Amino acid sequence: MAMPLRQTVRVASYLFEQKMVRRREKFPLIVELEPLFACNLKCEGCGKIQHPAGVLKQRMPVAQAVGAVLESGAPMVSIAGGEPLMHPQIDEIVRQLVAKKKYVFLCTNALLLRKKIDKFTPSPYFAFTVHIDGMRERHDESVAKEGTFDEAVEAIKEAKRRGFRVTTNSTFFNTDTPQTIIEVLNFLNDDLQVDEMMLSPAYAYEKAPDQDHFLGVEQTRELFKKAFGDGNRRKWRLNHSPLFLDFLEGKADFPCTAWAIPNYSLFGWQRPCYLMADGYVPTYKELIEKTDWDKYGRGKDERCDNCMAHCGYEPTAVLATMGSLKESLRAARETVASNRAK
Repeated sequence: MAMPLRQTVRVASYLFEQKMVRRREKFPLIVELEPLFACNLKCEGCGKIQHPAGVLKQRMPVAQAVGAVLESGAPMVSIAGGEPLMHPQIDEIVRQLVAKKKYVFLCTNALLLRKKIDKFTPSPYFAFTVHIDGMRERHDESVAKEGTFDEAVEAIKEAKRRGFRVTTNSTFFNTDTPQTIIEVLNFLNDDLQVDEMMLSPAYAYEKAPDQDHFLGVEQTRELFKKAFGDGNRRKWRLNHSPLFLDFLEGKADFPCTAWAIPNYSLFGWQRPCYLMADGYVPTYKELIEKTDWDKYGRGKDERCDNCMAHCGYEPTAVLATMGSLKESLRAARETVASNRAK
């Protein structure tokens, strides 16, 4: 796990306070914030760009975006969309959240990153998270636009040169093989030397244009078991808990804890998670207290049957790690080793 030591300590302290001091059953680990749905790409696996034109023109006010994160109390926020860099005040949203010492990950396809980078300031509380879904041909195919891979690579290099933390997020489909995963993660880890890498099996968005290339559970386990072989998993700076990586390989299984990574968008707090929309509520309190969380997850809702996405299962793995001395020590060892390797 490649999370910086300062952030690891902060998150661990937060989890201890929620579980052991406040005795809270449900609490957020990271908020998925969507201040807009508009995007400058039309990825085949995305369900966000299918909103009506009137919705795609909307931009969330700064005060509303920052207020939602503060309302939840989460220590981390992932700003997604749509393409966040299309928001005219995205830099101010980031600035205010960083000033509150929230760890902010701005998710971007990087097409606008070099143009907008002067609006941002490097900080240990801030990172650009660039979506890279494969090497050049595979990535450009997944986003349906040639040249995006090369632009993303140049943007990563420029951000790194300027002193920003840069992480990546890669989604893998049933068209991927262990070798394609190995190739792109080796490239990101060794050649570009990004700070951290996240990965996730593609989840079947109900509104996604392409419904044919999402992974099933057994496909996911087989794919990552082979990709993680030969010591690859230990050498990559993956921003995941060891137990979540075990989960992807089929070595462990967990229930979904979607409440730990709630989604806030132009419509409000989304039930039950970032990937499924069963209605919206205006407050975080109502989301937690008025949602029937027990009816979601594999074996409970057929829409969840093939989901192994990190937004549902990473927090479960984190909480399981916290509840086990053995796993806590294992995670600590991997964090120290990853930070030494940077």
